[in-house]
Formats: sequence, structure tokens, C-alpha cells
Amino acid sequence: ALPILQELIQAGEEEDACIELLSSILEVLYQAQKSAEKLRAQHKDCGDVELAQVKKHIQVILEWLLHTVSRRVIILDRENPLRSHYVACMAAILSQMDKDHYSTYIQAFPSRPELMDFLMETFILFKDLIGKTVYPSDWVVMNMVQNREFLRAINHFATTLTEKFLSNSNFELQLWNNYFHLAVAFLTQDSLQLENFSPAKRNSILAKYGDMRATIGASIRDMWYSLGQRKIEFIPGMVGPILEMTLVPELELRKSTIPIFFDMMLCEHQLTGSFSRFEDEILRRLDSEVEGGRGDEQYMQLFKSILLSCCQSHRELAKPGEDFVKLVSELLERLLDYRAVMNDENKTYSMSCTVNLLNFYKEIDRQAMYIRYLYKLKDLHISYENYTEGAYTLLLHARLLTWSEESNAAPVPGPHGPHLHTQRQLKEALYNQIIDYFDQGKMWEEAIHICKELADQYESHMFDYEMLSDILQREAKFYEKILKVLRPSPDYFAVGYYGQGFPTFLRNKVFIYRGKEYERREDFELQLLSPFPNAEKLKSTSPPGQDITDSPGQYIQCFTVQPVEEAKVRLKGRSIPEQITNFYKANHVHRFSYSRPFKRGPNDPDNEFANMWIERTTFRTAYPLPGILRWFVVTSTETIIISPLENAIETMMKTNEKIMSEINRHQNDPSLPINPLSMLLNGIVDPAVMGGFTKYEKAFFQEPYMEEHPEDAENIEKLKDLIAWQIPLLAEGIRIHGQKVTEDLRPFHERMEQCFEQLRAKVESQYGVREMMFFEDRRSGRPRSVAWVPDWDRLSHAGARQVLCTEAPLTPKPAPRSSESEDHRNERKENHRASSIFGTRRQDPRQSISELPEPKDEKWRFSCNMSESSPSSDGKQRPTSRAAAGAQPSAAGSALSPTGFGGRVKSASKLPPLPRKFSPAVYETFLEQSDAAA
Repeated sequence: ALPILQELIQAGEEEDACIELLSSILEVLYQAQKSAEKLRAQHKDCGDVELAQVKKHIQVILEWLLHTVSRRVIILDRENPLRSHYVACMAAILSQMDKDHYSTYIQAFPSRPELMDFLMETFILFKDLIGKTVYPSDWVVMNMVQNREFLRAINHFATTLTEKFLSNSNFELQLWNNYFHLAVAFLTQDSLQLENFSPAKRNSILAKYGDMRATIGASIRDMWYSLGQRKIEFIPGMVGPILEMTLVPELELRKSTIPIFFDMMLCEHQLTGSFSRFEDEILRRLDSEVEGGRGDEQYMQLFKSILLSCCQSHRELAKPGEDFVKLVSELLERLLDYRAVMNDENKTYSMSCTVNLLNFYKEIDRQAMYIRYLYKLKDLHISYENYTEGAYTLLLHARLLTWSEESNAAPVPGPHGPHLHTQRQLKEALYNQIIDYFDQGKMWEEAIHICKELADQYESHMFDYEMLSDILQREAKFYEKILKVLRPSPDYFAVGYYGQGFPTFLRNKVFIYRGKEYERREDFELQLLSPFPNAEKLKSTSPPGQDITDSPGQYIQCFTVQPVEEAKVRLKGRSIPEQITNFYKANHVHRFSYSRPFKRGPNDPDNEFANMWIERTTFRTAYPLPGILRWFVVTSTETIIISPLENAIETMMKTNEKIMSEINRHQNDPSLPINPLSMLLNGIVDPAVMGGFTKYEKAFFQEPYMEEHPEDAENIEKLKDLIAWQIPLLAEGIRIHGQKVTEDLRPFHERMEQCFEQLRAKVESQYGVREMMFFEDRRSGRPRSVAWVPDWDRLSHAGARQVLCTEAPLTPKPAPRSSESEDHRNERKENHRASSIFGTRRQDPRQSISELPEPKDEKWRFSCNMSESSPSSDGKQRPTSRAAAGAQPSAAGSALSPTGFGGRVKSASKLPPLPRKFSPAVYETFLEQSDAAA
């Protein structure tokens, strides 16, 4: 029958029919084999010839069937339903082949190249069938039967590899490489990952088929060690497949295969003196494997313990091996944290883990991976409309590039990558994208810096004046937006994650978060707690104890902190609009403070300020905010205790700054609503509202307190000086309020004026008179702000060109202000307004002080006291004019006040001087002194 069938096939008859016939004949032959074996068992001399003939026929048919069916499987498309039929046939044929059949089949190849081609095709076919199985995933039995027969075939072919293709003269690198890739693909296929099945199904599979992963893993390990000196040819190519195998969550498999990594390290180290190629590859592949879902805490611990043990047993690899294990452990820790949160709806923690990873890759100088995670972080930010943080993230990549025609060293993800080949092209594209993001995030100051750098390139290097024109126009619009577009300052929140229940990148750490525009703390807390529904919110703002930090639970602490402004040298001593200065108060800061009031000493129910102490904690973050994240971890904290007197001084400073800020806002924009100014002024001048600073006087200005605390004498004088300086500020605020108040609120304004007159009489009689001159800027035609400085007590020195600090002449006052006639009071108010305390521009033919040409020497400043002469550069006192000399106060009263403001504190027993209207003669005298000083 066999010769007839072969002739039919050669004649082009139906191959499927022949296969069916051969299968039937094969079944008859198996029956004959059983009969011959039974006959031989009964009669030793009988059946030998028949049994040999039957086996020969079976061998021929199996070879032909295997060859034919395999070819049909290769030819058919994956979508063809007949393919699964032929795969089942092939599995059935393989199940009938024993060791002798395989051996005979291999020996039947007439030449070594033909055998190698067969093995190549078989490895490729098996890998294809394993990677894209023809059966549905729930056909467990069919998949397991196929895997069992494939495993037997792979192991038989592995024996052929070691026997015929391992010696130096016969070694075939590609064939061995195909074997390793096939074996790893078999081990890592989904149908063999038993941990994904239910316990019942897993136990049934183990009982019937066993864990085939352990069998093939042991075979891979043995085949690797059999390579000998040939191992180096598989480094780094086989690092990835071996890593993929060791990440399979089977304990014994991991224990038996992780040592292969040490063998790779040793092999490369012996040949080159290092294992850098192995290290680079494993770091690169670890990133993709763990992100894909492989690896866990157990693997990290096993990897660390096994490799450390192997390295310590080898003298040359002890130290470099230890460093490598530490490096991989740190990377695994960050990758596992990243994977744990990458699929959360709340991407806050994904961003943190992404930053941890990109910082890690930056530290170990893996630029390609660093850039990869930069763009992942950027995409996360833009998806949440964090445009400022997205811009800072892209800026990190742009800073790596140069303005040159060099090609890009690392691949660039995203739309910029494919068509931008040089670093100059890429950097220019990134800068334009960064400018757009900064614009959307209202960080126009940062956008201007980028515009300036681009403008320099267009003007001085590329000579592209058209692009220069465009970028300068964009820059001009940003300057305009700074002054005209409303930009609320963000709130900052301190968040502590306490307890062992949090991931390692959060556990027992404190972070400072930058809130979004108009974001309430309640909304922020809800968003913060959403990823941790079981977390408990701590009500106290004090650091928790060890019982909380060591507990297995989750505790979150959240409270608002204030940014501590960094002193800007270039902003000191200048008259700068509030829109500009406000930006630096809340941006580019890395110190934040929280003040917790507490009581100390005897309680005074009538005056809470007497024993109101402040515990101020200052948090320092790892990086300034804003940055590439909306939050950064706190790296250090500092706590100081502020006494009640120091607290009162700070409160007065902030109040004065707030008054000045409101005055400047209304002068710069007359259309602003009056309500905030009304509430601010009324809360200060009306004792019935806030109590004023009378409570400070009762607490700190009494003889018993000063006798008990002689060390506070300087601070007491500072507080008095701040109280005195509040009067001219309030006067200007009330003047502006009177100009803008409506008729409905006129009684309210008059009541506020009455309270202020009483307050001024009291303060000037006790602490002296302070007056502040403000003049309009001729260049802009609008009032200029008072020079802004971070500390109120340096104001008079910092802005001497715009603020003139004067003291009224020592003329006795005819009567207390409380008994002034209405006409006299109105006249005094007119004179007071004429002195232009933060006033509008005077219609005077003479040149105002603010219109004088600016001095060339920036160190030159007007004297803060008109009655004092300016010291010369050698420290000697300059001679004064007669007018100035006549007005010069006594030595006791001429010293600067503790807060730095000019003027002197007059004793309460003396009558307060009347403020005097500045006449042209006084201006001329002042200008003469100014010219002499310059």
C-alpha cells in the first residue's frame, strides 16, 4: 500500500485523502505491533521479524505524516480554520513518537545542512504556534496536550543540538539562539502560568501534566552551562530572554535560573574586565518587563540575595557585583512603585514615581531612558492641564541639547522626533512648545526668559529677522499680560503620609503641594484621599508619634502652609508694580512655613495677645515650586518659637504691607471695587471691630512688662514705630476711600473718619508723627507703587527715591484734635492732602521730586529724614544749609527708629506736632541737599 500511496501523491492526487489513508494504515500497524509484542512475550523465538517490519512501517509513515502535516501548518494562514485541525494532527503524530523514533528520524537526514534546516524550521514553527495558539484560551486540555508534546520534541531536539552542533567546528550560533528563544517563549506562554487559574483547575493540571515550566527551565539552564566558552557570543542578546524567564512567578524556577546572571557577569568580566554590556541590557530590559506586569517584591529579594551570595564568593566580582545588585534593587523598587500606581485614576502618584525613575536614570547616566520618562511625565501633566509643570519637564530635555547641527543622540518620543534631525532644530521646536505651555500656565515670566534666548539665536546666530520679529512680539504680549491679566496666587499644602500601609515612596514622608487656581483645601483633601479610601485623616497638625509611623495603617495629615519668599536682590530698592512682585512671593520658593499658636504662662481672658506664642515650622523642599511636579518631598524642617511681642511685630508688619498693597492697587486701577478696602480700613480704625492695637499696648507697653523683660526694649520700640507708621498709610487709604465711596456708604465713611481722627490723635501724641511722600512717575502718567521689600522695617531705605520720610517741625499744637473746630479740621485735612501722602500728582510748575533724573550711583539714596544731613563717603557729616540746620532735631531724637523708618518717637508727655504743608521753598532746600549728596 505504501508505494501505491506515494505514487498517488506524486501524481498530484488529494493529499488530505492520502493522509487519512495513512492514518488508517498507521492504526492497523499499531494493532499489529501490539500483536507481535504479545506473541513475542508468549514465545521468545516468535514475532521478532514481524515486529521489526511493523516498526519500520510505522517509522516511515510517522516521518511522512510529520513532514506533510508540518508543511501544511506552515503554508496555511493563521486565520484558516483548517490550521487547528492540522496542528491537532501534528500533536497526535508527535505523541506516537518515542525516543527511538526521534533518533531514527534525525539520523535519516543525509547531510548536516539538511538537519540544521529542519531544526531551524521546526523551532520557528513551534515558536509561532506557541506565540499565537490556534486554540481558544479556555480549551485547556487541547493546549496542555499540545504543550506536552512540544516539550518532548524540544527536549529531544536539544539533545541533537548538544551532540551535533556544539563542537567548535560544528557550532551554529543562530540555531542555538533559536532554541533559547523557543524555550523561553514556551516557558512564558500564558497557558502555562498556573497562578492565573483557579485553585481547582491549577491542581488538576498539576496532577495530570505537572508544571512544565520547571522542566523546560532546567533544560534551558543545562543548555546554557553546556556552552562553555561560547557563552560570550550570547551576551547581551540572551540577557532579555533569560530575564523574562526568571521573572515568571515560580519560586523554584527563579532559584534555579537567577544564577545564570552571575555566570553572564563572570563570563564578560573575564573577557573584558567589566560587565557593562550585561548591565546596560538588564537595566534596559527590566524597565520594559516590569512595566509590562512582570516582577514582584519576592523577585527583588531573591535577585538581591542570590546574586550577592554569588558575587561574594568571587574575589574580583565582590565589590562591582555588590554595586550592581544595589543598582538593580533600587531600579526594581522604583519600577514596582511606578507599576503599582500607573493604572490608578488619580495620576498624582504616577507622576511622583515617574520623577523617581527619571531622576534615577539621570544619576546613572542613561539618557535614552531618562528622556523616555520625561515625555511620559509631560504627557501626564498635559492630560491634567498642568501646563506649567509640563513646560518645566520639556525644559529638562531642551537643556540637554545645544545650538548646533549635531544629530540627536537619543531617540525622541512624540511629534518632534521623526522630522527633526539636528539638535538646533529640536531645541527650537521644544522652546516654542515650552513657551506655549508657560503661556497656558500663566507663567509669563518664564516664557519671557525662553523668548529672550530664542531672540538671541535669531538675531546673532541664525540672522532670521522674520522669526526674531515674531518672537519679540510674543515677548511683548507676555509683558502686557503680566500687568493686565488677573493671576491669583496659588495656595500651598503640606501633606504627610504616615504608617507602613503606604508605598515606600510615600511612607512617613511629608510633601508640599502646589494647589490650582481657587482650589479649596476641602476639595484638595477629597482628591488626596481618593486613592486611599481606608486612610484616616489626622486632625492635629503636630508631627505624629512612633505609634502612628510604625502602625500598619494609613494616616494622612494635611494643612495649609505659606511660601517663604526668597529675597530678590534686583527687586530691592525699586518701585515695582504689585502684579510683578506678587509673582515672586508665590513662585520659585522652596521654603514654606506653618505657624501654630499656643498658650504659655498665665491666661489673661481680657487680652489673648499677652501669652499668644507661635511655634513656626519651616519646611524645605528638595526643589523649588513650581517645577516638574506640583509637589516635592520635604528634605528638612526647622522649628522656632516666636514670643508674643515678636508675633505682634509680625502682625503689624503684615497689616501695614496689606494697607500699602491695597493703596497701590487702587492707585494703579481706579476701577477696582471698594469693598475690600472698606473692610480692611474699618477693621483697623474702628475699635469695636477688631480691637485695634490697644491690646498690644496693654500687653507690652506697661511698666510691669518692661521691667520684667528688659531684653525686649528694642522690640517694643520697633512695635511702637510700626504703630506710628500705620497712621499715614491709613490716612491715604481713607482719602482714596472718600474719593470712591458712594452716597449710600457715606455715613459709614464718615464714621470711619471719626474713628481715624481719634486714633491718629492718640498715636501721634504717644509715638510721634510720621509722614510719607509719594510722587507720580512722569514716564507712565500713572501713580507708581511704593518700593516693595520683603521686610517692612527696610521700606524707608529701599525706596528712598519714591518715598520721602519726614518729621513735622517741633511746633506746639494749639489744642488737641478732639476739640478742633470743624473749619480748622477741614483746613488741616486739606493741608494734609496737599502734602501728597501717597497722593496724586500736584499741579505745580516746579519739577516734582519723582521727575528728577535718576542718579547714576544706585547706592545713592535720599535721607529718610529731611532734617538730617547726608554723611559723606568718608563717614563724616556733610555741612547742612541754614534752613536744614535750623530744623535739625536734638541728638536724642534724630536717630533712626528701630524699624528703619525716619522720624523720632516723641514722648507721650509732649504735645504732638502739626503736620506741615510742603511749600516750594522746602522743595528747593531739599533739592539743594540732594544735589550736594549726589
